[in-house]
Amino acid sequence: MSSPTENQIEGNSTILDRQETTCCIVGGGPAGAVLSLLLARKGVKVTLLETHRDFDRDFRGDTLHPSVMEIMDELGLAEKLLELPHTKLRQGVFQTNTQALFGVDFNRLKTKFPYITLMPQSRFLEFITQEAAKYPTFQLILGANAQELIEENGAIQGVRYKGQGGLHEVRALLTIAADGRNSKLRQLADLHPVSTSTPMDVLWFRLPRHPDEPTGVMGRIGKGHMMAMLDRTEMWQIAYLIPKGGYQELRSAGLEALCQSVVETVPELSDRVQLLHEWSQIAFLAVESSCLKQWYRPGLLLIGDAAHVMSPVGGVGINYAIQDAVVAGNILTEPLKQGKVELHHLAKIQRQRWLPTRIIQAFQGLVQSRIISQALNPDTPFTPPALLQLPILKDLPARIIGLGIWRVHVET
Repeated sequence: MSSPTENQIEGNSTILDRQETTCCIVGGGPAGAVLSLLLARKGVKVTLLETHRDFDRDFRGDTLHPSVMEIMDELGLAEKLLELPHTKLRQGVFQTNTQALFGVDFNRLKTKFPYITLMPQSRFLEFITQEAAKYPTFQLILGANAQELIEENGAIQGVRYKGQGGLHEVRALLTIAADGRNSKLRQLADLHPVSTSTPMDVLWFRLPRHPDEPTGVMGRIGKGHMMAMLDRTEMWQIAYLIPKGGYQELRSAGLEALCQSVVETVPELSDRVQLLHEWSQIAFLAVESSCLKQWYRPGLLLIGDAAHVMSPVGGVGINYAIQDAVVAGNILTEPLKQGKVELHHLAKIQRQRWLPTRIIQAFQGLVQSRIISQALNPDTPFTPPALLQLPILKDLPARIIGLGIWRVHVET
């Protein structure tokens, strides 16, 4: 038995138990869950820590783009995944109340999955972790709130987390931060992302969808307003864009003013907007975009939103996080099995993911500055950029959004 001093850390907190694993992944979102599966199926001992006691969170990203479905197909899981309730989005059109402005058509993509799969993220994460649980080297711990990084001899050696009964410790050859845009591990590691300005924030809410209404994604641009509506079969999941920093002013104007604005932008919703009767039905997302200069330290790697926070433009955040996980799994499997992960392995992951990440963030920035900023300006009429009308560029947005800058494959 360990002595009392060995069992205590700062603040006299007692360690209830210690575990050892090869790879400890903090954050049970898409990046963490998929990487856990990739490593477990190769025989790597992996422990996945998730702060919450389940995966059910409202208004998380629900889009699985063709790039992710191709990865699922390589794992032999695509058909099984598509047996779960979902919606296929094959195209989207942005318009005013009277005029179509521009669209995105995924049907033209050269892929087995020419659509975006809309599925609640909680269901996707449950599916992935259930598949990972089929391998004896995988362990999922829910309700595990990371508190400290264990650092010894200049390298991260694991984490301490609050869980059932108190404080627990996981020692690992490699710790991976996949804990999202507000990453606790990024903060503990004293890593600071470089942020870029965004012109908008987003309100999320749901309203019923009538069976005879269009399918897919519908975008509406009105005078100083912009909305995107995602077909969720019986519901519209709606993103209402507002100028950056304008949330408190909107709250002060009252919910009735918001509902009136929604109807002005999408008159078809006038028969159901009254179902929004309290602010608790509306989720606020402060839009950010940032990227770490360095995604790693000895014994620690950051992926997904922990390394690069994405704007919601194009809904690509989940897909880039999963592509990070695939590249990390490809590069780290053998070093982890051999018990020796070096800095050049971690640097190689960042090198492979840096350029596509920065390119998509630049694309998002262009959309924000050339389209969204103009749409949110009530003093000027909206006109779509002339570039969107060029035939040679017609399929580019669908290609970038659907497949990414280049494809990522699972190495066998």
